[in-house]
Amino acid sequence: MLYRFLGFLAICVSVCCASALAQESKEVIRNQNSSEVKPPDGGDWSDLFNGSNLDGWQQRNGWAVYQIEDGAIVGTTAKDSPNSFLCTTKDYADFELKFEVMVNDALNSGVQIRSKSLPERDSGRVHGPQVEIEATGGTAGYVYGESTGRNWISPSQPKHKAFKPGEWNQYHIRAKGNRIQTWINGTMIEDITDPLSHTTGFIGLQVHSVGADQGPFSVRWRNIAVR
Repeated sequence: MLYRFLGFLAICVSVCCASALAQESKEVIRNQNSSEVKPPDGGDWSDLFNGSNLDGWQQRNGWAVYQIEDGAIVGTTAKDSPNSFLCTTKDYADFELKFEVMVNDALNSGVQIRSKSLPERDSGRVHGPQVEIEATGGTAGYVYGESTGRNWISPSQPKHKAFKPGEWNQYHIRAKGNRIQTWINGTMIEDITDPLSHTTGFIGLQVHSVGADQGPFSVRWRNIAVR
């Protein structure tokens, strides 16, 4: 009887441990000791934007205006429009993305990675991880769950000054497996393991909605490349 009890207890402990591990695996974890990691260098990059037209991109949701000025994609808010997204027509799984961005101080924006637009989900509303773009709040580069119900995917958002208002800012994003890393102007902002998001999807340039009496505001992207 004692041996049976000990065997039963061992099974219970094993099940509990497995359950705890399974629960743990569904949590977003900020990877430690990575603040000194520099953006990966070298390798072959492919342009996502050719500087002259929007081949390879399509607009989803909203009616913000996307146009090309001086070799940059300029997204401008539109009255009463919901969030708008200019999305790649191709999906990406493991990749690195780099671009330069300048945003109006009053506008919140972002870049979607591994995102989806599904007819059966909120009539195709774009959803997925978004790397934050904003000039003055100190949260640029953290990861938000656009239309996922998760709010911030980044566990916390310590304020920083890596993003320079009124200037072109260099972003570097690396997505490999469940790991997402971001840098702004060479400074690492985020390094998380996120087991809940899709591991493949499109890249999208967001123009956020604004109040009816606000704007128009613009955000600009240039030198967009992936590898």
